[in-house]
Amino acid sequence: MTIDPRAYVAKELLPGLDVIPTLDLNDESIVQFRGMIALASLEVPPEVAVVTCEERFVPGSPDAPDVRILLYVPPGAADSPRPAYLHIHGGGYVLGRPELNDLSNRAMALTHGCVVVSVAYRLAPEASFPAARDDCYAALAWLHREAASLGVDPARIAIGGESAGGGHAAALALHARDFGQLPICFMLLDSPMLDDRTGSTIETSPHFGQLVWTAGLNRYGWKSMLGREPGGDDIPAEAVPARCADMSGLPPAFIVVGALDLFLLEDLAFAAGLASAGVPVELHVVPGAYHGFGAAGPAAPQVQMAQSLRQAALARAFAGS
Repeated sequence: MTIDPRAYVAKELLPGLDVIPTLDLNDESIVQFRGMIALASLEVPPEVAVVTCEERFVPGSPDAPDVRILLYVPPGAADSPRPAYLHIHGGGYVLGRPELNDLSNRAMALTHGCVVVSVAYRLAPEASFPAARDDCYAALAWLHREAASLGVDPARIAIGGESAGGGHAAALALHARDFGQLPICFMLLDSPMLDDRTGSTIETSPHFGQLVWTAGLNRYGWKSMLGREPGGDDIPAEAVPARCADMSGLPPAFIVVGALDLFLLEDLAFAAGLASAGVPVELHVVPGAYHGFGAAGPAAPQVQMAQSLRQAALARAFAGS
């Protein structure tokens, strides 16, 4: 029986499938995709243009290059130290740059009155694990170290990202927990990419993972980041959040994922692991939604719902509730 994956997509989200480019990723094509991403520019609406954006370079981990970040600061003087959000962009571990999230990061800073730091981590396959994880940790360390000069409350630093960025955020949280030096108050994970075994040694259902980000793309992304074939017993657990045997001590988490997303089962399992370890977790599965369903635009009710849930969860985290 042949399954038409579009038949399961919510009608309000179908237009998004027509604007998402078809991805055929390999070591040659990612160069072209990166070039197109670099040329992409977004017009900044006046309502969020009041948020300043500054490029900076912060010290990397030992023997690693400096890490480029974008620093977003909301307008006006704060009466007390602001919360902060460390954003990690998506792109299957091989694509992306923080500029693509410029508008959402400006909106985040304005909505929550928080400082936002978006990390331009090193991409695979040129830089395999732990390069990106270490770049994100270096940015988190800088944010803590410079908290006073930035007017940031170090007790209210959250992290998060979408897709591969969500995977990097989860790996960063595990790394920070193990070192015990850089507190994180919250994880905001949007369709996080968490398990190298999905689509490699773990087969996927024909009812999800057929649109946008497929099992084949997942294998390429993980192979690039790990520097070896994914799914095997030789994969270091610290590189793959889903392989973590002990999730105790991680920060509270918010996870949202589409019901048609390749990452559905691994995200459900990760949420269950957090809950079993006593970590507060909020989980939402969006019916009829594929990976990257935000491409359907802000008018789609599913996009509005997911955005509202994200913002409410982060607001509660920053308020300490």
